[in-house]
Amino acid sequence: MNPNSPELKSWVDVPGGSDFPIQNLPFGIFKTRYLSPVAGVAIGDMVIDLVYLQENGFFEGLVLPQGVFNQDNLNGFLSLGRKKCGEVRQRLSELLRHDNPKLRDNKAAREIALISMNEVQMQMPVRVPNYTDFYSSEQHAFNVGSMFRDPKNALLPNWKHLPVGYHGRASSIVVSGTNIIRPNGQVKPGNDSPPVLAPTSKLDFELEVAFVSCGNTPLGKTVSVAEASDHIFGFVLFNDWSARDVQQWEYVPLGPFLAKNFGSTISPWIVTLDALEPFMTNGPKQDPQVLPYLSFEGKKNFDVNLEVSIGNTTICKSNFKYLYWNVFQQLAHQTVNGCNIQVGDLYASGTISGPEENSYGSMLELTWNGQKPLTLLDGTTRKFIEDGDTVTMKGYAERNNVRIGFGECKGTILPAV
Repeated sequence: MNPNSPELKSWVDVPGGSDFPIQNLPFGIFKTRYLSPVAGVAIGDMVIDLVYLQENGFFEGLVLPQGVFNQDNLNGFLSLGRKKCGEVRQRLSELLRHDNPKLRDNKAAREIALISMNEVQMQMPVRVPNYTDFYSSEQHAFNVGSMFRDPKNALLPNWKHLPVGYHGRASSIVVSGTNIIRPNGQVKPGNDSPPVLAPTSKLDFELEVAFVSCGNTPLGKTVSVAEASDHIFGFVLFNDWSARDVQQWEYVPLGPFLAKNFGSTISPWIVTLDALEPFMTNGPKQDPQVLPYLSFEGKKNFDVNLEVSIGNTTICKSNFKYLYWNVFQQLAHQTVNGCNIQVGDLYASGTISGPEENSYGSMLELTWNGQKPLTLLDGTTRKFIEDGDTVTMKGYAERNNVRIGFGECKGTILPAV
């Protein structure tokens, strides 16, 4: 049976509203008190130990490298390519089906292979060799351009001709639950004042989704929009923390630097492209017509609900489908000059803002650069993120009573040092 079929049921109990039904089966890296970091898959409130399954013959016939799951990252597994990774997901779907007794009725194996999420600590799922941050939401680009330039010329002339992006800092990407220290940087107190070194007073989140590449390409090789899906393993939620005052002073002429590279947070489970295919949808109409290497047919966006909260207050609800430039175009543009792809590369969408004010994907937009503070449920107000604040992002796609979720992307801000 197709592993995406809404009819599938598992013998593993999956609570109502869970992000991780049998139709999802996202991959990650976990550890416990007695296990060093290894690869796992989420279902319901459980994590499946892939090392145990491989060592005990449950992947027989798939011809997987020995020890491919006994690693502290998924890069070796991803290097097998999307097709082989999909075969593993297919086998897991078969093993977890309600009517398959192979693992279900093997009590000894079941007790070792399935571990409660309460007992695991999630790790970075991949070693990230390269990180690209795109700027692909038209509403976000329009809002920022309106705020700092001119509403009549909010988008720069190149914006509707190519997916704008920049290369970010891979080493400071951290997994959900990692604290973020408020960064120091140069800021300008006023137009007539010299810059000073100070902690940012305009710390912000950016609501993004990132895709993870599988397979390497040689330098000089291009990847077309049609070929891009072969190189995309799956997706994570991505919070590209930003220091807006630092950014405003430094970004001309070369763009983001210290305002961005102090930390970015990802969710620990990689939701596969295979699992999200049923939720593909149309994106915004692209006008003017794009160059041939960026043209595409069919549905290339994803209907994934996104939300952000500070503490227990939801402050933003957006959707992945709002991206003007889709992920397949992003990868085609990344490689059109011959740039090579490496396994585990992260490609973030840029802030995803919808058409309504409550769907804006950053504090910069939600408070309009601090002019319209938000009121939280506890009565306090926020212009930007304060020390001690915990920012949590969630995302899920839902159709035919199937919910494919990402879990949480969470970080707490600690005072500057």
